[in-house]
Amino acid sequence: MTLIDAIFINNGGGKILLDYLIEVLELHRVRVHYLLDNRVKYNHPEISENEVTYLKSGLRARHKFYKLNKNNFSKVLCFGNLPPSLRMKAVVFTYFHQKLFLVQPKGIPFKQKIVFLIKSRVLASFKKNTDWWMVQTEVMKDMFVKDMKIENKRVLIIPFFPPLTIADRKRNPENFIYVSLGHPHKNHNRLLSGFKKFYDKVNRGQLHLTIGDDSTEIKDSVNLLIEQGYPIINHGFVGRDMLAQLYSEASFIIYPSLSESFGLGIIEAIENGCNVIGADMPYTYSVCNPSLVFNPLDVDSIADSFESAMNDEIPTTEQLVFNEINKLIALLN
Repeated sequence: MTLIDAIFINNGGGKILLDYLIEVLELHRVRVHYLLDNRVKYNHPEISENEVTYLKSGLRARHKFYKLNKNNFSKVLCFGNLPPSLRMKAVVFTYFHQKLFLVQPKGIPFKQKIVFLIKSRVLASFKKNTDWWMVQTEVMKDMFVKDMKIENKRVLIIPFFPPLTIADRKRNPENFIYVSLGHPHKNHNRLLSGFKKFYDKVNRGQLHLTIGDDSTEIKDSVNLLIEQGYPIINHGFVGRDMLAQLYSEASFIIYPSLSESFGLGIIEAIENGCNVIGADMPYTYSVCNPSLVFNPLDVDSIADSFESAMNDEIPTTEQLVFNEINKLIALLN
């Protein structure tokens, strides 16, 4: 039996991928045991015959589970970046998808940097407990091998993501979208300043956001700009069907994040026909050849990219990464 350990996944892009993985495992009737965070107990795809253990997310509860079950599995997939806290008899795969464990970009709060530095030390102490690592892109593999001092042959590149397309498209040539939670490294403040500067100059364009209720400070900044007359629409946290509709109505995705291991939103937007206006950073080029790039630390550069997208002839974005879920399922089966 295979253990799917996703105890550290409860929201964001990781949760989207976890739900998709569960759907496909259940569809193929792979015999697995799920270890999940208590917070997703009533918020994941149906699990019909396989067993599930829900625990409070944390190192202590996870370690106790592994100690009690260290001989019960033939394979383990750790889906939350962190290998088991002890060496298993099973073949262990660890899916690594958090770049902030490796490097913290400029512009994120000091407290957040400290948290990720501590997590990176825990990761380093557990790395001997996995046989294989999985990452989503060649860029992530190169960075991971270098920073964690892992043999190149032990790191597999297996990107996967759920399809998200709709047939009905009513695209607005002046719509920009940024699908992201409000974490500091997502760089919303500079994006808002850049859009404000752009709109003051050309009086055109519309910016769509998906900032949830837990990001109070960013939401307040957005609401203030809306009150001042700027065409910004914050849809809040949206479901997958609504998300597909938003992509289909936009012409551009603008992506100012300071750190991404994958950039799921970029892939989803491309597959729904959007051109990518992306940060001039490695994660952008790892998944696509973008239509335009900008300096994510420079408000003027962000504003200029809005204007160029609206007024200039730009190349169509080329997608470089595709779904390989079947490759992952074959390894776990």
